Amino acid sequence: MKIALAQLNYTIGDFDENTAKIILAIRRARQEKAVLVIFSELAVCGYPPLDLLEHKHFIELSEISIKQIASECHGIAAIVGGPSLNPAQQGKNLFNTAYFLAHGMVRQLIHKTLLPTYDIFDEYRYFEQNREFSLVQYKGFNIGVTVCEDLWYDQPILSDFGKSNLYSLCPMDELIGLCPDFIVNIAASPFSYVHEKVKRQILTDNAKKYKLPVLYVNQTGAQTELIFEGGSMVIGSHGEIVNRLQLFEEDFSVVALDDLRSSEGHHEVRFSGDHIPLIHDALVLGIKDYFGKTGFSSAVVGLSGGIDSAVTLVLACRALSNQNLTAVLMPSEYSSEHSVTDAIALARNLGVEYHLIPIQKLFEDFRDALQPVFGEPPWGMTEENIQARIRGNLLMSVANKLGNILLNTSNKSEAAVGYGTLYGDMSGGLSVLGDVYKTDVYRLAQYINREKEIIPHSTMVKPPSAELRPDQKDSDSLPEYEVLDKILFNYIEMKQSVPAIIAMGMDESLTYRTVKLVNKNEYKRYQAPPVLRISSKAFGFGRRMPLTAKY
Repeated sequence: MKIALAQLNYTIGDFDENTAKIILAIRRARQEKAVLVIFSELAVCGYPPLDLLEHKHFIELSEISIKQIASECHGIAAIVGGPSLNPAQQGKNLFNTAYFLAHGMVRQLIHKTLLPTYDIFDEYRYFEQNREFSLVQYKGFNIGVTVCEDLWYDQPILSDFGKSNLYSLCPMDELIGLCPDFIVNIAASPFSYVHEKVKRQILTDNAKKYKLPVLYVNQTGAQTELIFEGGSMVIGSHGEIVNRLQLFEEDFSVVALDDLRSSEGHHEVRFSGDHIPLIHDALVLGIKDYFGKTGFSSAVVGLSGGIDSAVTLVLACRALSNQNLTAVLMPSEYSSEHSVTDAIALARNLGVEYHLIPIQKLFEDFRDALQPVFGEPPWGMTEENIQARIRGNLLMSVANKLGNILLNTSNKSEAAVGYGTLYGDMSGGLSVLGDVYKTDVYRLAQYINREKEIIPHSTMVKPPSAELRPDQKDSDSLPEYEVLDKILFNYIEMKQSVPAIIAMGMDESLTYRTVKLVNKNEYKRYQAPPVLRISSKAFGFGRRMPLTAKY
């Protein structure tokens, strides 16, 4: 029995395109003698559809697409994810469903049981939990079909399916009791460099625990902030990964089930432990799909000569091509000469069009206009913010005039502690590095330069500075990034308390000050652009913190 894995990049709500891709993959699988082809979770409508699921017409279009896809399933069967209506009079209106399609029609529905409600997930808002379990019988095989978390978590959950009845459900325990021959898992699992290894371990542990092959199909592509890496896997009954599809791109593979049931001798796929190449590829895909799926093709980047804007420009160039980029250099009287020359050198290395717009005169005009209000106070943060906002205004003007999107260049370390200016350097339609700590920005730059110098060496070795006052350095206001990022990672990603972080060896006063800055600047992040998510806890809709809390 040959089974095909179809790892595709879907667009939320583009039913025509999604359906066409799925049908082409079914035809290819049939040509390659597969009898079953597997697609990812909510493939028909794209994941995550969010409140579009509350629109009746959206569900109707999904049902039409499912029927079109089913009509293609002659001589081959398919497992396709999509929403389905709940016929019961109680509970949510929809299920998150794996459709089993064969003989030109919908033959069976397998609903998702464990509906995640953490981080970026809110599936219980839309879907009813499954409470009935059965296998798919096809070609003499009993197939256990699971939807994403239904395979991942083997801890029972309590689900209230009535006014008083509580049910303890563990989907895999239910399915294993029915004696499946292999397990299919369709998923829409976003990329996180923190959880990449954990995800593989969960899948391989399940195959080993139940002594069954596991066929895991994940989607690829980006949906606004979320980036899906693909990485669909074929796991043998001894827990070894015998095949893995490409990361961050569409892919297709056909496997023979008999080989997986006796695959102890197969060569296991090995993985690199370095997360920087993964982050690089994820961000390139995130930029590419954000532009492609919103109908834009070109971008503006404010190029300062610093490391953040340099890395952003390179990633954008690889996602959109140099012809679709415009760099704007906006030196002030406090900008060093090498910052300007480094920015020009980078633009020329990439073949990107650039424009030089000095802001000194504009800044003087602002100071003159505000002098009757300000009087003669000492130089302070207000004057620094004025320069940042002048630059933000210029960049937005260029983006408006050229019909481009402005890419924000702030990193996660700065965003965490509020080291940025609202309506200034925080402006933009998409934050490329907003989930990348400063120390990893430097590692990305080194990775970019691994074969030849693209980002000028002086950009990578000079002390980071906003250059908004004479001889300014980031270290004037912040601890060294190697120290800062350790505190931030443990507080944000790992959710550790201040005492726990101090117990790790971090300075007490510095840790308290850093955490206070994170909490104090939540209001800024509420107004930031969408952030491409590459970690387990990015700023944005997956981290919901109150603005007025005292914590």
